[in-house]
Amino acid sequence: MTAATHEEIYKRGAAAPSGAMVGVGAVLAVLGMGLFAFLAGGDDPGRAWRIFHVDFVFFTGIAMGAVIFAAIQKVVRGKWAGPIIRLAEAAVAFLPVALVLFLLLFLGRDHLFPWIEHPTPVRGNWLTVTWVFWRDFLALLVLFSVAIAFVYHDLRPDVSKLRGEVNGWKLRLYEMVAGSYDDSEAHRELNDRRIYRLAPWLILLYAYLFSLIGFDLIMSLAPYWISNLFGAYYFMGSFLTGLTMLGLMTVYWRAKLQLHEIVGEKIFHDLGKLIFGFTMFWAYLVYSQFLVIWYGNLAEETSFLFYRLWGEWRPVGLLVGILVFLVPFCGLIWVKSKITPFTFTLFVTISLFGMWLERYLLVQPSLTEMGPAFGLVEFGVTAGFLGLFLLSYGLFARAFPMVSPRLSQKALHSIH
Repeated sequence: MTAATHEEIYKRGAAAPSGAMVGVGAVLAVLGMGLFAFLAGGDDPGRAWRIFHVDFVFFTGIAMGAVIFAAIQKVVRGKWAGPIIRLAEAAVAFLPVALVLFLLLFLGRDHLFPWIEHPTPVRGNWLTVTWVFWRDFLALLVLFSVAIAFVYHDLRPDVSKLRGEVNGWKLRLYEMVAGSYDDSEAHRELNDRRIYRLAPWLILLYAYLFSLIGFDLIMSLAPYWISNLFGAYYFMGSFLTGLTMLGLMTVYWRAKLQLHEIVGEKIFHDLGKLIFGFTMFWAYLVYSQFLVIWYGNLAEETSFLFYRLWGEWRPVGLLVGILVFLVPFCGLIWVKSKITPFTFTLFVTISLFGMWLERYLLVQPSLTEMGPAFGLVEFGVTAGFLGLFLLSYGLFARAFPMVSPRLSQKALHSIH
């Protein structure tokens, strides 16, 4: 990468055209959250709160999964993903929103957690409102704080370089983020050490605390069902959604920022292989849970699966398998489909929608005796969550450089 190209990439990244994303996100957020508020105060508030719960665990998983991708690249000293790491890190902007949504979630706890009305003595004090709320709130607060600190330190070198190129509110923001960082060798080494210390801690906290969230917010909805593997199943599924979101953002920002010279076929190929690999791993976790439950044949375990794979919910269960595993597996197994933006976008979109449907299948049957329902309530509230995600992501893109030339340069050197 020449010096001129290096400076040009800085300028493109600092002036990312995020207006459309912010505008669409704001409209969807206002309409969707307005619809939710109206429905939550209507005749059937339970339906509104159930889809709110589905979307909370889905979109929070997307945001954390994307940031974890960036953390993993730091731990393994990966260079190939340098041009797209910031596209993953930008998802951190949704985490403060997710924390507020979690507080809002507990306003509807009577519609969501059956152990409130029907306590489960076998769980002791583990499933009580106070204990569940405070441990999950603290878990999310700690996890989100470490994630934000990680992204903050990875932003500092790029923001420091751009202080002379911006003015107004953005200059004040950059001065605050960069602080005393001056791009000297000592400052670079100190900042890198902090990044490489935060990254493994973030990954470990993610695995442990997101397992806790999966147990408390999903598995506890069927309070007598037990699966020791479910925590890993939830956080690995969230990582898969983070990868698919990153794939879509890579296609979008590559075109918006004209990054074809640094985001080429190799990056699409590598990202496609990751999505393909974790698609297979998701299927492996599904089979692992199913095999143990089938072999044990205990009523308190088999009922959870039977209810989702037979009767009214069976079409949804089959569709999840097709969309999350079968279609991406058959599509992304080919090199051409991974390096072609159209087919890559098609298959990762199918996978992402399939994972939303999977979260729906995990939550809804535990909370209602009726079959699956897809209408204005489900699509409207989901659109509201999508709007909040796009709005927060777009505001990050408006404030910070969406591509890091220092990391992109390392990626190009590793190729050549």
